[in-house]
Amino acid sequence: MAMLDDLLAANERFCQNQPVDYTSEDIKASKLPQKQLAILTCMDTRLVNFLEPALGIERGEAKVIKTAGNCVAGIFDGVVRSLLVCIYELGIKEILVIGHHECGMAKTTSASMTQAMLDRGVAPEAIHMIAKELKEWADEFQHPEENVEITVDQLRLNPLIPKDVPVHGLMFHPRSGKLDVVVNGYEHV
Repeated sequence: MAMLDDLLAANERFCQNQPVDYTSEDIKASKLPQKQLAILTCMDTRLVNFLEPALGIERGEAKVIKTAGNCVAGIFDGVVRSLLVCIYELGIKEILVIGHHECGMAKTTSASMTQAMLDRGVAPEAIHMIAKELKEWADEFQHPEENVEITVDQLRLNPLIPKDVPVHGLMFHPRSGKLDVVVNGYEHV
């Protein structure tokens, strides 16, 4: 059975056990996050069903944006656009940038990514088109804690993000769940 078939079968079993009333809005799990909090974190699989409980966050309480290495690529990239919707449309009041120890991005390089793309049949011309950005992104990420500091600064100094929105930086341990503060956003508001 293919992966998609497995997932659809699991979803069918899940839905059979979930009473759903589609006639009224679900206030507890509203699209408006109850804690008025946005979290930018890494896509690492070890954080799934671990990071939010370690923070005491439940369904409907925060917006969570996941990207490789919790990176921001530009002043109006996909992460920033998501945060702008969070702030201006969904009432977010604070942002947490959460990196983690043992991050795979620290071992990723533009050379390794380029070779992997070539091995999978991506045309060299296509890779050439993104070579500069790939190098800036993959080769600059060496230390997860420094990356948290850089990302916090990028967001804090972004002219589209209001200055009254604290941007905090934290490091998470994917085995113990321990959090350490890298940047206290209240000190910059």
